[in-house]
Amino acid sequence: MDDFMKYVSVDVNIRFGKPCIKDTRIAIADILSWLASGLEIKDIIEDFPQLKKNDILAALAYAAHRENITTIIAS
Repeated sequence: MDDFMKYVSVDVNIRFGKPCIKDTRIAIADILSWLASGLEIKDIIEDFPQLKKNDILAALAYAAHRENITTIIAS
């Protein structure tokens, strides 16, 4: 997903500035945690009907992007 940022917003007044899915208070970190715990996309959408499949895919793409730009500095 190349256009994942159109699904993500960062606002210091929402969830203390954590990246969230636009027009929701659902943080990217929450979605990643749910997926990591074994929930499937359909389960997340069932629990949070305001989310769509592309929102969840955007959360994954956002996390992958952040991982790609992280630099580890050895001490």
